Amino acid sequence: MTNYQAHETAVIDPGCIIGEGTRIWHFSHIMSGCRIGRNCNIGQNVVVSPGVALGDGVKVQNNVSLYTGVTCGDDVFLGPGCVFTNVINPRSAVSRKQSYGETRVERGASIGANATIICGNVIGEYAFVGAGAVVTKDVLPYALVVGNPSRQTGWVSEYGHRLEFDAEGFACCSESGVLYCLTDGRVRKVRPAGV
Repeated sequence: MTNYQAHETAVIDPGCIIGEGTRIWHFSHIMSGCRIGRNCNIGQNVVVSPGVALGDGVKVQNNVSLYTGVTCGDDVFLGPGCVFTNVINPRSAVSRKQSYGETRVERGASIGANATIICGNVIGEYAFVGAGAVVTKDVLPYALVVGNPSRQTGWVSEYGHRLEFDAEGFACCSESGVLYCLTDGRVRKVRPAGV
């Protein structure tokens, strides 16, 4: 008896670890040697390759490819059709399985629809990668990046709202009321809501 739900068309290879409460939808392929946390949602037509690790509460939308070398922290959102590469210079006739690049998406980050994440990069906590962006370098925590190649255009809160910093370097999330501070090119929470 499993502690997760999988649609009858999903392919679950032996040797996976799938957490309690996770749901796996139509035509997805969960390959041997991957780890999926608790209460995740794996959409339709998703590939999760060997060695991939997903934290708890990760939402993977339809048509996402997660290749060996990808690690996602808790509460990561992966938008429809986003792709993670794992080789910088792929060639059909040259096997590069021993040189897969590692990519880490840290807690609470969101990757927009049809974005491409080039391997070897870190997407920081609560960062927001816009739809269609091509990420070719690390993304700072709380950073908003867009375009091809992606470039930072601002900062976002943990709720995903743009932060507008005042002259003293403070900004408040419009939804949560949490206060943030921008110092030395980095954002950090100053105090939680209601304090």
